[in-house]
Amino acid sequence: MQASPAAPPGASPNRSPMALYALTVGAFGIGTTEFVIMGLLLQLAGDLQVSVATAGLLISGYALGVFVGAPLLTAATSRVPRKTALLALMAIFTLGNIACALAPSYGVLMAARVITSLAHGTFFGVGTVVATSVVPADRKASAISTMFTGLTVATLLGVPAGAWLGLHHGWRSTFWAVSAIGVIAMAVIALFVSAKDAGSGSAVSLREEFKVLKRGHVLLGLAATVLGFAGVFVVFTFVQPLLTRVSGFSDAGVSAVLLVFGVGMIVGNIVGGRWADRAPVRALLGTLAVLAGVLVAMGFAMQSQVLAVLFIGLLGAAGFATVAPLQLRVLSKAEGAGQSMASSLNIAAFNLGNALGAWLGGAVIEHGPGLGALPWAAAVLTVGGLAVAWVSVRRDRRAAPAVPQAAAACA
Repeated sequence: MQASPAAPPGASPNRSPMALYALTVGAFGIGTTEFVIMGLLLQLAGDLQVSVATAGLLISGYALGVFVGAPLLTAATSRVPRKTALLALMAIFTLGNIACALAPSYGVLMAARVITSLAHGTFFGVGTVVATSVVPADRKASAISTMFTGLTVATLLGVPAGAWLGLHHGWRSTFWAVSAIGVIAMAVIALFVSAKDAGSGSAVSLREEFKVLKRGHVLLGLAATVLGFAGVFVVFTFVQPLLTRVSGFSDAGVSAVLLVFGVGMIVGNIVGGRWADRAPVRALLGTLAVLAGVLVAMGFAMQSQVLAVLFIGLLGAAGFATVAPLQLRVLSKAEGAGQSMASSLNIAAFNLGNALGAWLGGAVIEHGPGLGALPWAAAVLTVGGLAVAWVSVRRDRRAAPAVPQAAAACA
């Protein structure tokens, strides 16, 4: 039997893989509670006696809670050991979902959703730092993608399962189930995330933490995330009417097509992480360029049902291939004490991109050329993100010391 290779310095040979999987469980729960509401809107609206549009604001409220809560909660937990912070965040997540399950009114449910969302950005932000700290330097992007696999699996399995529970046992049962996932996540994090590997909190002041926002490359990275990923949600937010009214699918057929999107997300997430490990800059620019190309072609493809299925899968793959390179870019440019803050801010940036994409998609439908033009409008945003990333890379190259010709010839 072949011996296992020695673990790299700073990484635990036995606990590191399990630590990543423990973080993945937490990511699965958070991803489920974020997106499952899309499959519960009709039940919520009927039970709480509000319109479907008003029920839809529960999605916007969650996204805004992530955007606001990520930097604030990261600052509040900056001096706390990272394992303790992760456990506290999952406790907030679990209690928030219990409050959702017990909510007697729409207003209470909205407040509970916002409370739940506060844990989202900081969990992924701190979790990213922990994930990259328990693996060798050449596997940091893959570690990020492993953790984010929980989010993609949530879209593939957790959301349909939650919607099925809500349909057959009432929407409250879905939140009880997600609460149980939160308890399980707390248990596996407590068992498998080593306090030593996770690291201590930052010893610097909150003022020092926020100084990360003065770094031009961090700001460019955040802007690239907002614009680049917003393109995905221009289309995904309105994927049901796009498939039924443009591609001609039945309402029942949409669920099967969304499974293809979920599979694409998982594949893209893994590919993006491995590419970013080998060539982080090429992966950053390449994944955004591929996403823009998919969106442009998608505008022509949605008239055919066969091509629509193919491109929905490609959208999931191309969209989530960008996640690890974008997250790694911001993390690498933050350095030192500002990494947790920068990482959390980038999660907030993903959610701001979600909101921006949904807003632009609605504007295109109501005031622009309509549903069929959504992929092209999305491509414009993603090209904007690619341009910002390119500017950041160009700044890197200008700041780098000149490479001697002899050395360059040998490279």
